[in-house]
Amino acid sequence: MNAVENRLVIVVRADPVICGHSVEARNLAETALQRGFDEVRIVTWPIDKLQQAGLPLKPLDSVLPYSPGIIVERPAPVGDYKVPDGRYLAGITGRLIELFTDGVPTVCLSLYLSPHTIAVADAMRAAWSTGLPVNVTTIAEAVGSDVTNVVRTAVEEGRLGAAAHILSSYLSQDHCVAVSEYTKQLIITESAALDAQHGTRFAEQCRQRISVSYPAIDADAYLNLDDNILDDVLAARGLERDEYVLFLSRLMPAKGVEDLIAGYELSGVHADKELIIAGRGPQAEVLREVAAASSVSHRIRFLDDVGDAEKPYLMAGCAAFVLPSKPRPEFVETFGIALAEKMLAGGGPVITTVTGGIGEATGDHALVVPVEDPAAIAAALVRAVVDTSREERAEWAERAREYALQFDRRNVFDRLFANVPRSRVEFQPNTP
Repeated sequence: MNAVENRLVIVVRADPVICGHSVEARNLAETALQRGFDEVRIVTWPIDKLQQAGLPLKPLDSVLPYSPGIIVERPAPVGDYKVPDGRYLAGITGRLIELFTDGVPTVCLSLYLSPHTIAVADAMRAAWSTGLPVNVTTIAEAVGSDVTNVVRTAVEEGRLGAAAHILSSYLSQDHCVAVSEYTKQLIITESAALDAQHGTRFAEQCRQRISVSYPAIDADAYLNLDDNILDDVLAARGLERDEYVLFLSRLMPAKGVEDLIAGYELSGVHADKELIIAGRGPQAEVLREVAAASSVSHRIRFLDDVGDAEKPYLMAGCAAFVLPSKPRPEFVETFGIALAEKMLAGGGPVITTVTGGIGEATGDHALVVPVEDPAAIAAALVRAVVDTSREERAEWAERAREYALQFDRRNVFDRLFANVPRSRVEFQPNTP
C-alpha cells in the first residue's frame, strides 16, 4: 500500500525566482501540509536554466528552506542538443505523467498557463492513454503575464494556433482561476477578440468557467514583528525606522522606478529620508545610471541581496513604500503582491498607481498617483512623510493590515480548494 494518500503537485517557476507567484507556490505548498496533504511536490526548472533565461533570482543562500514533506523537483532535459528548449519541457511533462499514474490521489496546480498549464494538459492526455489508473484533479491559475505576453500577442498577430493552444489547455483543467478580477476580464477580452477574428468560442467558456483566486501570502511572516529584531535588521543596513523611502520589487521598466527617482528628487524629502531601491532585474544597471545622474544621487541606495527573512522588516521600517507601476506591452501588474505584503507588515503609507489589478490588492488603503507622473509622486511623498502625523500613519497602517489579511495563505487556500472532492482531501477550513 502506498504510504502517500494525498499529494499536491505545483508546477511553477519556483524559488529562487523573485516573482511573487513563485513565492505564492511556496505559500500554497506550506499550507497544503496543514490542510491534509501528506506530500507536496513542486515541479519546476533547473536553476541554471532560470539563470540563462535572465529571470531575476534571489541570492541562493537567502532562500528559506521548505518544510519536510515538500519536495522540489527540477527534471533534467530529455533528448539532445538539437531541441534545446523542448528538452526541458519534455522533462517536466514526463515527470508529471509519472506522478499522475503512480496510484496516488493527486491535485495538480499550475501557475502560468504557458508553459505550465500546457505541460499539465499534455501530461494528463498521455497519462490517460497509458491505461494506468489516473486519480488527478487539476487547477490552472492564470497570473496575467501569461495572457499579456502570449495570448494577447497571438491575437494581435492573428496567430490562432498559439492562442488556441493556451486557451484550450486552460479550459481543459477541472478548475480555472485567475489571480484578480482584472486578470479574469483580460482573459475574456482577449478570448473575445480571438473569437471575433476566427469564429472560435472561447470567450463564453472563459466567462463561465473562470473564478478569482487572489495570490496566497504568508501573513505570519509580516505580522507582530519584534521591535528589537526590526532595529537590528535596519542597523545592519545602516538604516533607522521611518528614515527611508522604500521600493522593493523587480527592477524592470513596468515598475516605474525612473519615475520614483525623479519624484523623490522633486519632493524635497531627500533632506531627511534616503531612497532605498531593493531588488534585482533586467533594468538594474540602467536604473543605477539614472540614479547616479540625479542631483540627490548621494541619498539613493540599491540593495540587490535582500532575502525572504529580511524583507518584512525593511517594509515595516520604512517611512513610505512606493511602487509606481505602469502598463507596458510585455507586462501589466495583475495584482501587486508586494503591496499586500507591505500592508501586512505595517510601516509608512503605500504610494502606487491603479494599473491592472493593483486596486484589488490595496483597496482604499494607498495614496494613488497617475502613471508616469513624478510630480504626483513627489506630492504623495510629502503627504505621506511630512503632512501626516505618526498617529495618523499608525491608524492608516492598521486599516491597511486588516484589509490585506484576506490574502493570508490559509484563507486563499481554503477558498481555492473548497471545490476539491472531500474524499480526496480532508481539511478543516478557516483554522490557523
